[in-house]
Amino acid sequence: MRVLRGRAADRDADREVVARLLEQVAEDGEPAVRAWRPHRQLAFGRRDSRADGYEAATEAADSHDFPPVERSVGGRAVAYTGNTVAFAKVLPLEDMRVGMDERYERVTRAVQRALWHLGVPASRGEPEASFCPGDYSLQRDGKLVGVAQRVRKNAALVSGVVVACDREEIADVLDPVYTALGMPFDPESVGSVADAGGNGDPDEVARTVEELLVGDAETEVVSVPDVADAGTAD
Repeated sequence: MRVLRGRAADRDADREVVARLLEQVAEDGEPAVRAWRPHRQLAFGRRDSRADGYEAATEAADSHDFPPVERSVGGRAVAYTGNTVAFAKVLPLEDMRVGMDERYERVTRAVQRALWHLGVPASRGEPEASFCPGDYSLQRDGKLVGVAQRVRKNAALVSGVVVACDREEIADVLDPVYTALGMPFDPESVGSVADAGGNGDPDEVARTVEELLVGDAETEVVSVPDVADAGTAD
């Protein structure tokens, strides 16, 4: 299994790493895992970009010093402070029509076990009016994890976010953003690993999530900056 560590120099280059990884897995059939701290940003989903209040929502993000971006996977808006942890597991597919629920379950269980290792007995589900609502969320004194999936020919990307810390900062920016989008949101629904009494150090969270997503597989560790530089050279 290929394991990517680190992040690219800027937001756009870093997002391209995951897109390139999805293509690579589709081509060579080797699964991959990445857990990292994305650059500071507020990532909007496709449904957000079609909302009447989208422009106001991006202005609200900018005013809180969260550069707005649109992402190709996932549902509603998610804030990354620079300490928020993202994860991705990319798997080869033989038939893109089957296995979606099983992939969701395996990845969600792995991340749940990672939270247990970090000292947080997280459970399935989410509070009402949570950010990026979905069926495969984890909570403990607020929503901690959201999970999404993107499927293409020959590969599937199961990805998500873990709120390691910075709970109040995330709630403060998402409140006006969701108001502009006309979506229900309760700032108190946001949790964090740190506020739930666990080890909220972002690097520890990333490494623990990586370990549980990899499992017993043999790994080949690759530096993300090297991957990004190679892509630029191409």
